[in-house]
Amino acid sequence: MAARGCLPWMALLLISAPLVTLAQSELRNSFPGRRVGGGTRGECSARVLVHLLPANSVFAPGSGTTLGILEGPTAQPRPLQVVFTPATAGGTINRQEIPASGPGVTLLHIAAVQKATIWETSQRCEQSRASAEDGGFDFVETSSPPAKSLLVSDVQPADQQAAASLQALKAACGSTVASATLAKAFEISDVITPEWPRELPVRCL
Repeated sequence: MAARGCLPWMALLLISAPLVTLAQSELRNSFPGRRVGGGTRGECSARVLVHLLPANSVFAPGSGTTLGILEGPTAQPRPLQVVFTPATAGGTINRQEIPASGPGVTLLHIAAVQKATIWETSQRCEQSRASAEDGGFDFVETSSPPAKSLLVSDVQPADQQAAASLQALKAACGSTVASATLAKAFEISDVITPEWPRELPVRCL
């Protein structure tokens, strides 16, 4: 009797798994992501930010719990704002601020991805307020589009390759990685220009 009672639950699991895979496949094909953010006019917003994942801006970390952000050169580094938002209605929006730092790679630790989640990273471009005594005005620099990606759970070959590259970076925490190596691993040679340092620090949070 106990075994017979389990059959409906087993059938439900067998049905729901393909449905989840189908839904995430549709999201993969329709998601308007951009793994490269920044690059617009303005001292702050001109800084390039890159999510280290496949070129289609969709990533299934699998059993890994590491995400990577590449921060480009800038004269005045500002903190980064990282936001994780459920791709469908409901759920909790999680925000995290990363301290200002120079060019390099920052690795984040996240919980295992269970549901499709939108990941956005941007640099906080609020300018300091000038005092009224100095005749100044409050001013906020126009921010550029954030790096925007989709995190899912259905792992594909491109995800496995990206996850392996992230694990290699994780092994280099506190050290550096060659810019050329990074460009090849994530196919971003068009982003890393000659103005970038040849070696980039790897920071792990």
